[in-house]
Amino acid sequence: MDRAFLGTGWKFPPQVSPTGAIATSSQEQKIEESIFLILGTARRERPMLPSYGCGIHDLVFSPDNPGTVAEISASVREALVTYEPRVDVLAVDVNAAPGQRNVLLIRVDYRVRANNARGNLVYPFFITEGM
Repeated sequence: MDRAFLGTGWKFPPQVSPTGAIATSSQEQKIEESIFLILGTARRERPMLPSYGCGIHDLVFSPDNPGTVAEISASVREALVTYEPRVDVLAVDVNAAPGQRNVLLIRVDYRVRANNARGNLVYPFFITEGM
């Protein structure tokens, strides 16, 4: 099955392969890296595309309460629907990391539109400074 439609590009974060060339990633790995890039980029961080990224970074130092969790979940869903057209976001769950009050784990379940492959990833979000 030809899966070129999933894309190929530089690996994120950028790396050099053992042969000295720029390392690349493709298929589902590229989509996962794209999701991490979207979630790791704060809005207004890119001067030429200020709306790119996710609004969760505006919530650093917010109280760890259900309202903040709901805002994080909505912001993640909005960013992925807007900037990752290759997937359908199935669920976004935000939970506190066991034993770490300052970390929220954002679990994203998604489906690749072109081939219905399901995937998920967990993005750690540090809501307050280290303790």
